[in-house]
Amino acid sequence: MTDHVSAHQAVEDSRNDTVLLWLNGKVLPKAEALVSVYDSGFMLGDGVWEGLRLYDGRWAFVDEHLDRLFEAAKAIDLDIGMSRDEVFAALEDTRAANGMQTDAHARLMVTRGVKTRPFQHPALSQQGPTVAIIMEHSRPALPRPIRMATVPHIRGLPMTQDPKLNSHSKLNCILAAIDAEKAGADEALMLDVHGFVNTTNSCNFFIVRKGEVWTSTGDYCMNGITRAKVIQLCREAGIPVFEKNYSLVETYGADEAFLTGTFGAQMPVGVIDGRVIGTGELGPVTERIRALYKALIEHGRV
Repeated sequence: MTDHVSAHQAVEDSRNDTVLLWLNGKVLPKAEALVSVYDSGFMLGDGVWEGLRLYDGRWAFVDEHLDRLFEAAKAIDLDIGMSRDEVFAALEDTRAANGMQTDAHARLMVTRGVKTRPFQHPALSQQGPTVAIIMEHSRPALPRPIRMATVPHIRGLPMTQDPKLNSHSKLNCILAAIDAEKAGADEALMLDVHGFVNTTNSCNFFIVRKGEVWTSTGDYCMNGITRAKVIQLCREAGIPVFEKNYSLVETYGADEAFLTGTFGAQMPVGVIDGRVIGTGELGPVTERIRALYKALIEHGRV
């Protein structure tokens, strides 16, 4: 497929060739920011991460992102080895080193660190955590609405791999993305364990039916920060919004559909499983939510 797009598609920016990254207390050129092949993250996907967006000198919803990072680290019994203030200072140091003011994206990653032997037991990680920040000049560039395909992969149950964890172990979602691409789509639509519409391989998912905004119950998807802001904005603006179970039949008949995520905010969906959703273009309710979200960012409520 020659016109594949991504929910994280960005304008090419040559400044990223010389961008500086943060690794274990040092700001380094990209080519020098290297981790060991014995690192727990590389070897086993043992770690957690956050994606953050920079708007006009401010990291959007940074408190919520740090809350989620530290909660996830606690859940997997990983000591980040830094306070919240120190993590925020590392973000700011990296931003300043790159002269970034807006249209930037950061991926903050924490792994259990370098292992003494190449096996999974966490006790073999004895050198302390690896903390890294990748920062890029990044402006979303979505040339058309997203095309989606439903895939057989589901997000895990809480007792397997809890989908609330933003973990480095993303193979389940990668396999979903592969299946979607094989089906000629850009993004995978993933169902929950009961067969209800749930989420995508990289974003949260919403539909609009008869002026109402629907999203999943939230039981089996990432607790997305942008997702929560959209629900909040709808409630404040008097737009009916529901976290509920709904099926593919109801999804195919929706008037609009959109994805939410830190990178792209709200991205319209045009086609799901070959069915055109509404007009196949950005719909009026999605457009209104976009405007509300933009105002939220611009008015400094971040």
